[in-house]
This record gives sequence, structure tokens and C-alpha cells, in this order.
Amino acid sequence: MDAFLLVITIVINVSLGLLVITRDKKSTQARLFGLMIFFICLWIVTNYLTNHTAGYSLVVNDVANRTAFVAGYGIVLAGLMFSYVFPKRREISLFEKICVTVMSLFILILSATDSVAGHVELDQNKELIFSVGNLLWVYALMFILAVGLLAKNLTLSIRKERGLRKKQALLLLIAFCSSALLGLSLNVLLPLFGQDWDTTRLGPIVTVVLVGLVAYTMIKHGLFDIRLAAVRSATYVLALLTLSAIYYFLAYIVSITLFSGEVNSSVSISPVNILLALLLAFIFQPIKRFFDKVTNDIFYRDRYDSNEFIARISEVLTTTTDLRGLLQRAATDIGSTFKAEQVFFFVYYNHSHHISAGTKHHSSLPEKDAHQLNGYIETEGRDVIVTELLPETHTVRRLLMSHKVAVLMPLMSADVVLGYLALGEQRSSGYTNRDIKVLGTISDELVIAIQNALSVQEVKDINIHLQQRIDAATEELRTSNAQLRHLDVTKDEFLSMASHQLRTPLTSVKGYISMVLEGDAGKISDMQKHLLNEAFTSSERMVHLIHDFLNVSRLQTGKFMLEQHPFDLGRLVKEEVDSLRRTAESRSMKLKFVNKIGELTLNIDENKIRQVIMNFIDNALYYSYENTTITIELEQKEGNVELRVIDTGIGVPKSEQAQLFSKFYRASNARKQRPDGTGVGLFLAKKVITSHGGDVLFESVEGKGSTFGFTLPVEKLIVKSDDNSN
Repeated sequence: MDAFLLVITIVINVSLGLLVITRDKKSTQARLFGLMIFFICLWIVTNYLTNHTAGYSLVVNDVANRTAFVAGYGIVLAGLMFSYVFPKRREISLFEKICVTVMSLFILILSATDSVAGHVELDQNKELIFSVGNLLWVYALMFILAVGLLAKNLTLSIRKERGLRKKQALLLLIAFCSSALLGLSLNVLLPLFGQDWDTTRLGPIVTVVLVGLVAYTMIKHGLFDIRLAAVRSATYVLALLTLSAIYYFLAYIVSITLFSGEVNSSVSISPVNILLALLLAFIFQPIKRFFDKVTNDIFYRDRYDSNEFIARISEVLTTTTDLRGLLQRAATDIGSTFKAEQVFFFVYYNHSHHISAGTKHHSSLPEKDAHQLNGYIETEGRDVIVTELLPETHTVRRLLMSHKVAVLMPLMSADVVLGYLALGEQRSSGYTNRDIKVLGTISDELVIAIQNALSVQEVKDINIHLQQRIDAATEELRTSNAQLRHLDVTKDEFLSMASHQLRTPLTSVKGYISMVLEGDAGKISDMQKHLLNEAFTSSERMVHLIHDFLNVSRLQTGKFMLEQHPFDLGRLVKEEVDSLRRTAESRSMKLKFVNKIGELTLNIDENKIRQVIMNFIDNALYYSYENTTITIELEQKEGNVELRVIDTGIGVPKSEQAQLFSKFYRASNARKQRPDGTGVGLFLAKKVITSHGGDVLFESVEGKGSTFGFTLPVEKLIVKSDDNSN
């Protein structure tokens, strides 16, 4: 029985130790727990060797006895050291360090001497007799002091910690104290007072109590985060034990029925045994599934299927576009899956605002606290923040605890913090590494969904305010348009009035200059004649300009009307060409008139057609080079009479030709050549020609010259015989 208990306890202890150490080899907690397991196994083995004779050699028993005392105190010492780093490393005063170190070294050395371990002898019946060391009470006292110090450390953890860590510390306190006191009683106190060492045989029971409570803390409350491995290991052990029991039971039944109760080696190679092995292999999976279900019901009532959770969250994120609704649904699902007291999102919105949504009665994260977290993320990285793993004095830890946040996951887009996902304390066993990994798995999907929802929300906000903006802009445009119309009317009235007022005196000035030039005021010199010619030309240009402004004003006010009457178009063109020859000669240019139609009387507005022809020729004179000839052609083609004014001047840039006949528009090179132009001549020319039913002609190549002209429909404007009779 002792050997069986020895094997079972060692296997369980070593298995737990390996699970913890391999889970996190760098963890001080895991290493100290492994050290404690080592001392437990050493104590179990040496305790067994101490109480069993080895060929009547007392050397093995004596060495094992001394080692057992060392290992017993080593268990408590490893537990004490563990309490200094669980759940996190705490500061130790120099005095306490010295006391613990000196006490530990003193007791470990003393434990290996006769003063504590005593010595081993054989009585007359060859039974082992153990003496009591005279300083065994010192060993017991130091043992109790170490347990008391361990209990003090764990009690402080219970007071300071909350939630999962508090439960873990409480269970470890019960495990260490109960097993230590039980072990001290069985292995020291009872032998000390009763002078009977048989109670030491029950020593492995102490380790069963300790290891059992620690295993329960691991499995139920996530100590060392090896619950899954421990539960699955227990499942396989139970399944194998069940299969072994079934095998031996069936083998026993077969041996009775087929071999008359004889069990020999032939059974192991018989077809019956092979069939039993096949049967066991067949029923292994059902048995394993049974124990999986049992262990899950006991230890994993809050367990969830990560794949199912991720699929469910994906559906929520892909089927919801409303930002607040998406955050609330995701928070509710995450909260129910992880058994969190609260879950909420903090998401930046429109750069200067944020939106917060989550489960009912969730906390809210102020924007100033979010900025502080942003700074922490920039320096420490984008990993999930577990509050209880932060140093106790850390400002971020205090900040998160003030909002009852146990886990905080940054939502990052590239290197920019989009927001945060906050989880409160877990209601059951606390968050595990698996939970943190699952949260990290859905992080990118959450970010994409939130960004899409933000885009949709921005569009919705624009649509909400768009009509108001349109109405406001429309009203503003109406007001501005009314003001512009009023200004335009005022401008037209001013132009009309100014033109009427200027036309009469300018006509008089032009008439008087003409009389002086013709000699009515006496003989004039050549110089005077030249100057008077310049003045006459300028006054004539001014008269034409006033006519242009008057016509623009009439167009704007709807008073532009044609006064058509029969007139010989060839004669009209010739008269205009002749009137501008003097101007052409003053600029060293020639005008060449080619009349291919002879006489052609049309119903036209003589004055306005004159103005168009004069404008075309005058522009050609201004924008042509010296010593060039400007050709004016008049011919009839396909039922239309055409006038063309052809020059070899500066031309019009191709990119500006489309706007040339717009009101007040002038080409860029024309503005340089003639800064005083108005840009209304071509605009009016087009209006006059189109009012007669004709079209404007225009061709130009920059730097090579231009052709301006018009066509008039002969059939429509021809003077018929009945018109002449009138």
C-alpha cells in the first residue's frame, strides 16, 4: 500500500510540476512551484525509505531520515518564497531578507544532524526504532514561523487583490497552511509527544491534500493558466484507468468461464485477449468523450467554443452598419461569452469627438484618460493590457481599476489608436491566456468593422444636415442673385444714361473737327491737320464705343430691336472701308475690298450692320502688323451672302477661341496689344448677325492671323418687287 501511494503521489506531483514549468519556463512563480514539487517528491521518497528496511542496512534509513527532515522544511521554504512573488513580486525589507535567509540556512543544516533527525536503530525483532533529536522543537518552531510568514504574505494578497487573484490567494493559503500543519503534526508533533513514528507513514496524505488543493486552484480558478492541460490530462488518466479496470474485469470473467479460473500466460496471446484489446480500442473514444463531458461540466461550465464565438462576432460585424448598434451588439456578445461584469467600447469619432457604447450600466472612459492610455500605448506597444499584471503603483493600473476594467484591448489602425475595448472583471474563474488570444484574434476584424461603420455614420450625418445646408445655400444664392440683378439693372441704367449724355457732345466735337479739317475755319498746317486727324479718329472711336454700350444696355433690358429697311449691302461695306482708309494709312496698312456680288439690296438694320463691319475692320487694324494688307471680301454662296475680313495679325490662342464672343471677354494676347479694349464689340456683332438670321464666321491661328465675318440669308432678307413698289 505504501509503495502504491508513493507511485501515485509522485506521478501526480511530477505531472503538475511539468505542466506548470513547461507552460512558462521564465516565470519565477513557475520555477518556485517546480522547486516545491521537487522537495515534495524528495520528501515522499525519503519518507518511504526511512520507514522500510533495506536489507537490514541502517545507512539508507538514516540518510533518508535526515534528508526527509531537510526536504520537509524545503517544501515550506519553497512555499514561502512563492508567496513573495504571488500574485506579483512584492518589495522585501533588508531585515526580513536577512532573517529569512539566516533562519532557512540554519534549519536546513540543523535538520541533517542528530539534534533534529535523531538516529535509527533496530530492536530485537529487527524493527526500526527512531530516536528524537533534542532540538526537534526548534525545527518545529522554525517550521511554524515559516508557515506563519507564508500565511501573512498570502493574507496581504487576499486583502489587496480582488476577483480571481483574491480567490487564488485564499485557496493557496488554505492549501499551504492545512497541509503544513497536518504534515508537522504527523511527522514531528505526534512522534515528539507520543514517541511513536508510525504516523510518518501517513506523510504522503499531506502531499495529497496540498497537491489536491493546488490542482483545484489551477483547474477551477486558473492558477498558472494550465487549467485546460490539467483537465485534459485528468480526462486521459480517468479514461485509461477505466479501460484498465474494464480490461481486468473482462479478463477475469473470461478466465473463469473459459479456463476454469486459471489465469496463465496463454491468456495474453489467446484470440480472446486480442478481441478484448480490440473492444477496448473501440470504446476508448466514447469513454474519453464521457469524461470530457464530466470534466467540462465540473470545471468548464463557463467554457466557450472559440471558433463558434469568432463566427458569431463576424456575423455581427458584417451585418450591422450602425456604429452604436454594432458596438452594443458586439459588447453584449463578448460580455456573455467571457462572463464579464461589463464590456464597453471607446471609439474616436470625427477626430474631435468619441462614442462610447457597451453592455448595460457600463463605465465610461473620459477623453483625458484615453489620452493617457494613448501615451502608454505609444511607449509600451499595442498588446492587450491586463490590469492585475501591471505594477501595483503604475498609474495606468490605478486608472483602469477606477473604471473597473480588468482587460483593455487597443483598437489600432496602422499606428493610430482608433479606440479601446474594455472588459470588466470575469464573474467566474478569471481571464486566461486563451481568452486574451481570442480577443487578439478578433481585433483586426473589429477595427475594419468600426472603420466601415464610421464611414457609414459620416455619410448619414452628411445626409442629415445636407438638406439644411442646401436650403441655407439656396436662400443665400437667392439673396445674392436678387442683389446681383438689382446691381445689373442699376448698371444698365447708368450705362444707358451715360451713353445718351455723352453721345450728343461727342457728335458735336466730331462735327467741329471735321469742319476744321475741311477748311471751313481757315487754312491749317500739315502738323495741325495730323493732330486733328488723330482727334477725329479718337472721337469717332468714342462714338462707336458709346453705341456699343448703348446696344449692350438695350440687350440687357430687352430693348434691343432691329430697324430694318432696304439698303445695298455692297455700298454699305464700301462706305465703311473708305471711312477707315485714313486710319489704316496712319498705321502704314492697306485695306483691300473685293466685291463679288455687285449690288444687292437687303432688308437690314443699316446702322447696326455698319457697326459690325466697322468692328471687324477696326480689330484687324489694331491687331495686325505694319506694312500688311487687310482684305475685305463680299461674295454670295449657297443662298447666303458672306463677308470676310482677313488679316495676318497676331491671331487668337486656340484655348481661348471658344469664349471669344462672350460679353467683356478678350484674348490674353489682345489685352497686351490693346489694353484699352472693352470686349463688347464681338459680343454685339454676334447678337446683331443672329438677330438678322445669320451666323458669325471665325477662323484664327495664333501668330498667323484671323478671319472674322458673317453670313446673311439672302432669301430671307432680299427686297422683293412688292417691297420696292411700296
